[in-house]
Amino acid sequence: MHIILVGLNHNSAPLEVRERLAVSPEHLPDWLQRLKRDAGLQEAAILSTCNRVEIYGRAPEADVTLRQLEGFLSAQAHMTCEQLHPHLYRHTEPHSVRHLFAVTSGLDSMVLGEDEILGQVKRAYEHARASGATGKVLNVLFQRALNAAKAVRSETSIGQGQISVGSVAVDFAQKIFGQLTRALVLLIGAGEISELTLQRLKKRGVRQVRVINRSPERAEALARYYGATPVAWEALPEELVAADIVISSTSAPQALLTRERVWETMRQRHQRPLCLIDLGVPRNIEPAVGELENVYRFDVDDLQRLVAQSCHNRQAAALDGAAIVDHKVAQFLSWWQEELAHGPKDVATGHAPQA
Repeated sequence: MHIILVGLNHNSAPLEVRERLAVSPEHLPDWLQRLKRDAGLQEAAILSTCNRVEIYGRAPEADVTLRQLEGFLSAQAHMTCEQLHPHLYRHTEPHSVRHLFAVTSGLDSMVLGEDEILGQVKRAYEHARASGATGKVLNVLFQRALNAAKAVRSETSIGQGQISVGSVAVDFAQKIFGQLTRALVLLIGAGEISELTLQRLKKRGVRQVRVINRSPERAEALARYYGATPVAWEALPEELVAADIVISSTSAPQALLTRERVWETMRQRHQRPLCLIDLGVPRNIEPAVGELENVYRFDVDDLQRLVAQSCHNRQAAALDGAAIVDHKVAQFLSWWQEELAHGPKDVATGHAPQA
C-alpha cells in the first residue's frame, strides 16, 4: 500500500500548462470520483490553486497507479503523456508525505511562507472528505499536514511581514503605476485572493476601489466590508474605461478580457495607459492583450521577480520550518508503518482519529 502524489507547480510548469489542469470547486467531485473509478486510487484528494495542481492518493500499486494518474492528467490537459511528462513530479512515501507537509506550511510556495495555502489545503481536504473520496489514511495525512503548518507558523518567524499573491500584485502595480492613492482600481472577482488584494490596497491608502463579480451579493458584501464600491457585472465595459489598474482573480474557464475587448476599451480611453494584473488560473486576460499600445499586462508568473526579493528575509525561518516539517513527517510515517503492520483492512476503512 502506498501514498502517492502526482502534480505540477509554478516551478515545474509554465502557466499555459497549469491553467489546462486548473480544477474549479464545482468540478472537484467529478474528478475525485473518476480518480477512484479509473485511476486505481482507493482514496483521493486534489489540491488546485493558481500555482499548482496535485493529486494525492492511496493505492496498492505504485508504478501502475503513477502511470494511470499521468494518463488521467494528460487527458484532462488535452496533451500527450510525452508532452506533459516533463512538467510533472511523481512521489511515493516518504517523499509524497513530506511534499504535502512542506506545501501546507508555505515552504514550497511561490511566495515563501504565504498563508493562503493553508486555507487552500484545508478546503481541498474538506472537499475530498465531503465527496467520500478520503478514508483513514488521507484523513490522518491531511490533518497532520495542517497541524505541521500551524506549528511552523507559531514556532518560526516565517510569517512575519506577511506577503501573499495579492500583496505582491499590489506591490507590482505600484512599481508600474507609481503612487496608488489617487488610482482607480477595478477588482474583478470576489474570492479569497481578491479579498486579500483588497486588504492590501486599503493598507496602501487606495481610496477608489470598485469590485465587480458575477454574483452581485458577493461583490456587495466584500465591497461594503472594506469600504469599496460594488458595481454590476453588466457595467464591466464602462468600468474598464474608467479604471487605472485592473486586478482580476476569477475561476472563469475562459478569458474575460480578450484582445478585442481591451482594444475597444483603449480606443474609448484615448490610449490612456492601463495596467492589467491577471491572478486567475486559467488566465482571465488573453496574453495577446499585452501587445496593445499603452497596455501593461502581467500574470502570476510575472510576479515571481518581486517574490524573489520579498522572500529573501524568510530563508532562515524556512530552515527552521523545514526541521519542524521533518519531525512531523517522521511522526506520521511511524503511524503509517504501524497501520501497515495491522493489515490492509485496517488501513482501508474508517475515519481518522483526532490527529
